[in-house]
Amino acid sequence: METMKSYTARTGEVLRAWYVVDAQDKVLGRLASRIAMVLRGKTKPTFTPHIDTGDFVVVVNAAQVQMTGRKLDNKFYYRHSGFPGGIKEISARKLLQKKPEDILRHAVRGMLPKNSLGRQLLKKLKIYAGTEHPHEAQMPAPFPWED
Repeated sequence: METMKSYTARTGEVLRAWYVVDAQDKVLGRLASRIAMVLRGKTKPTFTPHIDTGDFVVVVNAAQVQMTGRKLDNKFYYRHSGFPGGIKEISARKLLQKKPEDILRHAVRGMLPKNSLGRQLLKKLKIYAGTEHPHEAQMPAPFPWED
């Protein structure tokens, strides 16, 4: 009787592609979930949960990302200095004006694994507020599942 074997990807044999996505007028959460799937490698038939099988993603026009409802004024991002009373908060509207890349990076990071693999995957995400990016040499393809 012949046994069935599952394929397990190895780190050195993973082929990585580069994708570029235009975030202009895209909803933040929907875009972040699609980016997280590509970074993780879940769109490939060679997906292995404990191996980084994902691709690189370059996001342009991050400053024009949209939020639904009243999230621009009602959503807050928190950080803490480590000292008593050291909690800081900033609204989504102010963060979008100050550091538009951080909103998208924060959303994608929340959808990745909370371990060393997740930190490794986040390094493959390149976010730029404007239309220009320095990754033309990698010849990025259009992002899959564009609406």
